[in-house]
Amino acid sequence: MLETIILLTAGATQQFALSELLRQHNPALSFRGALTLDDLAAVPPSELRNARLVAFTTAVIVPQRILDALGHGAYNFHPGPPHYPGWAPAHFALYDGARTFGATAHAMAARVDSGPIVGVEAFAVPGQVSVRELEQIAFVRLAYLFWRMARDIANEPGALPELPIAWSGVKSTRRMYQEICDIPPDIDAQELRRRIRAFDDDFRAIPLTVSLHGIRFRLAGADLGKAETPRVEAPPIAIAS
Repeated sequence: MLETIILLTAGATQQFALSELLRQHNPALSFRGALTLDDLAAVPPSELRNARLVAFTTAVIVPQRILDALGHGAYNFHPGPPHYPGWAPAHFALYDGARTFGATAHAMAARVDSGPIVGVEAFAVPGQVSVRELEQIAFVRLAYLFWRMARDIANEPGALPELPIAWSGVKSTRRMYQEICDIPPDIDAQELRRRIRAFDDDFRAIPLTVSLHGIRFRLAGADLGKAETPRVEAPPIAIAS
């Protein structure tokens, strides 16, 4: 019997909002919040047997031993479409010039963004959208997807119905993000503009940089609408490793 929903999120505010929505569909449910892997590890096995885990915009990777112990499955809400699995999908979609984007709900597996897909929301990418704007639209669609699936999440025991949709594309990683932000000195103008548009964002604390003679420079104040070439700044000591 489904008794508990474990909400794995990036913050307590999300847990409150999601639990209130689910409680409207099943007032008998109990809820447990988790922010870290340690929080999950602290859940007793007896509680896991009657629980479902729901992850929403979290970077925590849940180990197989916890997934196996859950009696009603684990589901992740991914802020990207099935053709953009992995880390920071909006950045890579903007870099690729993708015309569509979206949000995905899927069963969790040991490998990130690989489990069966149970829900999808899609939308057309607006022209000249920034990466932060694209992420905001995707978050709204992700929240709507959760709202649309809330009744089943709160009431249906066992596995949720799978959709005939498969993951595709290259699974992005933090290392891929770091590598694309390391700009070669001989980059052509068009490629530079693509990288600035998609990756010149401080949210992930990985800046665009270029290395010359062992010194790493950080691009600062790039404005594609007003300047053909961004400024560069070098810290007092910035020797590349």
